[in-house]
Amino acid sequence: MTFKQLIRLENKAREIWVISPTLHYDVEHKEFSELVSVNLGESTKYKYIVPATPLVEKNIKLFKKRFNVGESYITDNFLLLPPSEVNPFLMEIAIYDASTNCVACAAPAADDSDEVIVFKKETAQKLAKDFTALWKKYKRSRP
Repeated sequence: MTFKQLIRLENKAREIWVISPTLHYDVEHKEFSELVSVNLGESTKYKYIVPATPLVEKNIKLFKKRFNVGESYITDNFLLLPPSEVNPFLMEIAIYDASTNCVACAAPAADDSDEVIVFKKETAQKLAKDFTALWKKYKRSRP
């Protein structure tokens, strides 16, 4: 499915449940942010499950400002969980040849689909950088 197809799907929906590690699409992606704004104006119901991280807390503040919603909206429609509780919704990500060609792909964590997402080069490189940073932080060496 393309982003345009996903936008059409979301535009037609009356209720949308979102599991997001950062709220990136709702607050930082121009087309999705505009769509959320229109949908909220048309009483589309959104429910969010997000990890309680500093980045998400920052993006919730931005969400409130961008969409002119108050704390009661956040309380009613956002479930902030410890990051480990969000794990069941994560996808499997593989990074190939990070130091040379760097390709990153994502697929469902369970073997229930043959669809794979291939990330853009910039995203693949960011994922490789994040992987390296975590590895160095906990293993104290380069991967």
